[in-house]
Amino acid sequence: MLEIVIALYPGVTHLDFTGPHQVLSRAPDARVTVAAMGGRDVEAEGLVFTRLADLAAVERCDVLLVPGGAAAVEAALDEAFVAQVRRLGAGARYLTSVCTGSLILGAAGFLQGRRAACHWAWRDLLPLFGAAVDEDRVVRDGNVFTGGGVTAGIDFAFTLLAELAGETTAQGVQLGLEYAPEPPFHAGRPELAPPEVLAAYRARLAPFATRRRAQAEAAAARLERA
Repeated sequence: MLEIVIALYPGVTHLDFTGPHQVLSRAPDARVTVAAMGGRDVEAEGLVFTRLADLAAVERCDVLLVPGGAAAVEAALDEAFVAQVRRLGAGARYLTSVCTGSLILGAAGFLQGRRAACHWAWRDLLPLFGAAVDEDRVVRDGNVFTGGGVTAGIDFAFTLLAELAGETTAQGVQLGLEYAPEPPFHAGRPELAPPEVLAAYRARLAPFATRRRAQAEAAAARLERA
């Protein structure tokens, strides 16, 4: 039985893990466990996820998946949470993340010398953890699979499923889920978005950028001391 563990924390972005969960839950001979510290309920943008496993009680996994979220850098500073990510990741065959979840993998020490993806607005924080920024939507470096921002988690999940169960299986799941994206707007990446849209979005992020970088620097400093 292939053991897949998705590690949640308060403030996670729900599509970062529900998209991959939808895909990976259809992997043959696999069990997907969604876990949080203490098995506590996790609120994600107005949705509450309950009946979660206790992350500290999960003995092992073959695949560890860390999603991103508005509170990802706060989670990277949570020593107890990062310790569990480090423990499970140390024995996993595959270390994976979606969006800013890669910053948490970095805080656990798994991205040093690796190429990795992240949400485009925050990928400049990856080098703090010794990672090389890769702007691709899905990035593989050895046993590390990382997806870009939010919806990239679906593409990431199919890429990972092909690795775990073969391309034919992955394509069958893709067909069953009718995953054939045709976005109504070509604005999903900074190089595609109209300049005024990009400028407005960057302006909305600006109040958080300084604080988030300071938090990431603190997490990186903690990793160096460890």
